[in-house]
Amino acid sequence: MNELAEAATAKRLSSVIARYSKVDLLCLDEFGYLDLDKKGAKLLFQIFTEREERKATAVATNSPFNEWDSIFNEPRLCAAIADRITFRCTLIQTGTDSYRFQATEDERGTKNAPSVRPRTSGPVSSTGQP
Repeated sequence: MNELAEAATAKRLSSVIARYSKVDLLCLDEFGYLDLDKKGAKLLFQIFTEREERKATAVATNSPFNEWDSIFNEPRLCAAIADRITFRCTLIQTGTDSYRFQATEDERGTKNAPSVRPRTSGPVSSTGQP
């Protein structure tokens, strides 16, 4: 997001969007971890629009779709982004337990010990061409 914002300021946004549009697979990890301002959301929307039905995009998120309004802070833009990344997509639900925490428990042999497990709330989604 920082690169897109800087490119917009430096008037080289078209070339940066074109570069992101050409890669075969664009992976966005921890999508929605930080809230986006209106400008950032619009820039991201441009990337998704350019990639739609042309190249694959993978999005990993802990945020379920019903919480995305708070990430994007604009319901119409949020709906447009969700529409683009879910069109012809495959949603992969990985559960709500933290795999990192589980790996740590397994390594320490504390799997059966009482503990507080970190939980996440949403899916991991992968979008792209079939």
